[in-house]
Amino acid sequence: MRIQVHRFLPSTRVEGPGLRACLQVQGCPIHCPGCAVPFTWPDHGGYAVDVEELAQKILEGPPIEGITFLGGEPFAQARSLAALAKILRQNGLSVMTFTGYRLEDLQRASNPDYHDLIEATDLLIDGPFQKANLDTSRPWIGSSNQRYHFLTDRYKSLEPVLKDIPNRLEVRIQPDGRVTANGLAEMTDLDALFRSLL
Repeated sequence: MRIQVHRFLPSTRVEGPGLRACLQVQGCPIHCPGCAVPFTWPDHGGYAVDVEELAQKILEGPPIEGITFLGGEPFAQARSLAALAKILRQNGLSVMTFTGYRLEDLQRASNPDYHDLIEATDLLIDGPFQKANLDTSRPWIGSSNQRYHFLTDRYKSLEPVLKDIPNRLEVRIQPDGRVTANGLAEMTDLDALFRSLL
């Protein structure tokens, strides 16, 4: 079983609670207007990796508390991600999943793979990005319609303090000189960052 990957980060502090791995999958059928990562929409981009191989890489990598699945659209690869999530949870890691679908629609769908990924997720953030409702006042979320679902008790303690958790941005300089960023920031913050680099 394989996963089509856009980008994998062995550790990050900006894509969910604590220090986590982050798996950005390739492929999204939703195509939200104003999406910050439209290059993740095509199914044919990125690279394919075996679920067991990726699980081993994560478990042998930096010490982390969990993994975050984002996209693209994770539920477009629900079967493979559910299999990966189960392995990681059996090894004590938490799972956070983003989706542009609404949880209720996924639960009503007659797709057992959707249900398996939901069952293997501790914290789910749902809803399509809505450019007209841009809102970065809550952590990890881009628009006001998006919701947190604490599907297990793992992160339930965060619910009353979400407003106190700031969004952050990580900037990495690759060995070949490329600059990459992940996380969430306002355009004004990004403008200020790039001006300071000039």
